[in-house]
Amino acid sequence: MVNLNKAGIFFCVVMLGSAAAQELVYTPINPSFGGNSFNSAHLLALANAQNDHERPASERPGTSDVDRFIRSLQSRLLSSLSNEVANAIFGEDAQDSGRIVFGDQTIEFVRTLEGIQLTITEADGSQTVITVPTLITDDIN
Repeated sequence: MVNLNKAGIFFCVVMLGSAAAQELVYTPINPSFGGNSFNSAHLLALANAQNDHERPASERPGTSDVDRFIRSLQSRLLSSLSNEVANAIFGEDAQDSGRIVFGDQTIEFVRTLEGIQLTITEADGSQTVITVPTLITDDIN
């Protein structure tokens, strides 16, 4: 037993000596304080999971009956407009070109060899050009 005690004491002295020789360095976890930036998504998810604060219904945007009605009406009007544009371009009486004005937006379409080119012009003058390829089928006899 004497040998075990000496071995145990020797082991403790060696472990304490090596532990005392190491330098302790603090590294922050939060990226706001100099921590690793890869921790930000994880920390945000933890904060959101722990957040039990809810906004009162009066402060939430778009939750009143009037707001829901306006959103529904806008959605149906835009859907109707998109159906009219699709019918003018692809319908039974398809046109080669046309212009549709809706509020501050202008939609112009032209049928070309590559397809149908849609140009959407916003109120500020910015344009978005979309080319829709057309399917050409050859009758095989």
